[in-house]
Amino acid sequence: MIVATWNVNSIRARLERVLQWLDRTEPDIVCLQETKVVDADFPADPFRERGYELAVFGQKAYNGVAILSRLPLQDVRRGLDGEQEARFLQARCGDRLVVCSVYVPNGGTVGSEAWDYKLRWLDRLRAYLERAASPETPLLLAGDFNVAPEPRDVAFPEAWADSVLFHEAVRAAFRKLIDWGLVDLIRLHHEGPGPFTWWDYRNLAFPRGDGLRIDHLLATPPVAACCTEAGVHREERKGKKPSDHAPVWARLNL
Repeated sequence: MIVATWNVNSIRARLERVLQWLDRTEPDIVCLQETKVVDADFPADPFRERGYELAVFGQKAYNGVAILSRLPLQDVRRGLDGEQEARFLQARCGDRLVVCSVYVPNGGTVGSEAWDYKLRWLDRLRAYLERAASPETPLLLAGDFNVAPEPRDVAFPEAWADSVLFHEAVRAAFRKLIDWGLVDLIRLHHEGPGPFTWWDYRNLAFPRGDGLRIDHLLATPPVAACCTEAGVHREERKGKKPSDHAPVWARLNL
């Protein structure tokens, strides 16, 4: 089984690229973020034609998360603790695997209200896991966390040290989430530096190699024990009208 996550930065703007990627890589479960479309307008038919069931939770122009699965989807939950912002979507894929598609707030600028909201949101996500699951649950938490956890996750750590993506306070909140009982699937197979998953559209960040690893596949130990490969499809950041993120994938021998 191949699982993947991708912040597509508008599913309508990136639809053809997403479909071509699906046809090439054939993942079984995909979590999408920043779909930026209300549920009624999500372009579901091309995905259903490819054998995917869909769960979507969107809003106009902002946020939006989705889960595509070739396994039956059940027990769909939309929103973190009933939150209206479309940032959290959970479903059971097949008989046992619980999958969460997550889009953590960016945080704006350090010290702002948006920054405080980001830190609280990560704490709420940890609290939700404590209530609703256990580290023994077969669970995959996938998405754009807007956090680069360590210096090896940033091409130029000193330049990003005070940013909302790499500030020590948000890294601490991320570590607290991991300490609940999650394993970083990329780090099972790559020591770093990188692989990076996001490059700003501005300042020629991609050709300069100014990347960060802020998109993650986090799994409980029963799932991580089955992970035989993981990586980033960096080439998806190239070409015409790319998202500023690249897909992250892992192979699970469940």
